[in-house]
Amino acid sequence: MSQPISSVYQVWIDAFIAYLHNERGMSEHTQKNYQKQLTIIALQLTSFGVESWQKLDVPWVRQVAAKGAREGLKPNSLATRMSCLRSFLDYLVLKGELVANPAKGISTPRNHKRLPKNLDVDETGQLLDIDMDDPLAIRDRSIMELMYGTGMRLSELIQLNVKNVLGDRGEIRVIGKGNKERIVPFSGEAKRWVLLWLNTRPSLLKMEEEALFISKRGTRISHRNVQKRMSEWGIKQGVSSHITPHKLRHSFATHILESSGNLRAVQEMLGHESLSTTQVYTHLDFQHLAQAYDKAHPRAKKKPES
Repeated sequence: MSQPISSVYQVWIDAFIAYLHNERGMSEHTQKNYQKQLTIIALQLTSFGVESWQKLDVPWVRQVAAKGAREGLKPNSLATRMSCLRSFLDYLVLKGELVANPAKGISTPRNHKRLPKNLDVDETGQLLDIDMDDPLAIRDRSIMELMYGTGMRLSELIQLNVKNVLGDRGEIRVIGKGNKERIVPFSGEAKRWVLLWLNTRPSLLKMEEEALFISKRGTRISHRNVQKRMSEWGIKQGVSSHITPHKLRHSFATHILESSGNLRAVQEMLGHESLSTTQVYTHLDFQHLAQAYDKAHPRAKKKPES
């Protein structure tokens, strides 16, 4: 059992988590992560002799970062902890409990984000060359075709309900991060296999269930089940690299970008709020970006000399 923290700290953590849920629409996973990190920080501050969040200043924030580093936190994990603290202290400023956020401007070392190696087109074709009568195989191919055909996140795919598939319009309604809805186009093999799965799905139903993808028990499929099945199909199909949902999303983004050069469209399809996130995700080089800019931006073209 984790060590209890003072109610002076807990009351504001609880209020912040409620704010993330009710006003920011953040996922339960994100809420739990904030709860965990802020509880750790509160225990650290208590051990330092800091009586409440309102007593927190820049030197104490630096002590929190230093303690995390001494305890062996990896740079990315430490950066995550400090990011949670910054967001929480922004909330306290919003509520008038702090005049300014003492964690602003305090940076932590960070590893470069390692991107998954995307599948090439031939490997993708090899993976998806599944044509069987087994309902689970049809389901699995439908899942992989949909992830590779739309670039949606695993969490988004798991949450899909049958009613979200607008087959006649070639669209799927996806609920992304922050509970934001977006319309994702799907066609070709992705659409063909999803419609085939919808015809096969009743054979696995044991009760009323709104989820698009269900397990052999007839209930909504789990994250772990999808990950496990994809890994197994990668081995079965003889693909040399380890297959994960994120790798299919990454391959989608890379292949669309390589063929179209349209970074903004890829950003919208992936559901990224920031274009810079898409740039990192698709490991663009500057020259590629510069060429796209020179071609597309109305102020980038040189005017003829008069």
